[in-house]
Amino acid sequence: MQYSGGIVVLSAVLAAVPTAARAEKPGSMDAMRWHHRVVLMSSPDAGDPNLAAQRRILDDWKAGAADRDIVLVQVGAAQAQGTTDSANALRKRYELPASGFQVLLIGKDGHVALRSAQPISAATLAGTIDAMPMRKAGQR
Repeated sequence: MQYSGGIVVLSAVLAAVPTAARAEKPGSMDAMRWHHRVVLMSSPDAGDPNLAAQRRILDDWKAGAADRDIVLVQVGAAQAQGTTDSANALRKRYELPASGFQVLLIGKDGHVALRSAQPISAATLAGTIDAMPMRKAGQR
């Protein structure tokens, strides 16, 4: 796989995103609010092993991610995928570092529920989401 100018083709990531979310055109982060939870991964280095590790976690957890309305957004050096927002706008909005890996779990209400410089396990994602008020209300 070859990377050019910070643009990354992420077929493995797209495979991890629920089919219903893939069928829709990506919207802005604001448009996703109240509809989806977002796992936002950021790294200017498309070859960052943490990106690959987080993709594997999400790929292995497809059913759980789909059940929890998760969509994936990736911020690279020059471009964002999975949203219409620009990489620069996302870095500013979510205070993402210019270098290194960071992953966030953003709730349906738009708040940052988790932030980590290491990949987040499926168990941690599930536990955090399942404790959210909107998730609890949806399970009643």
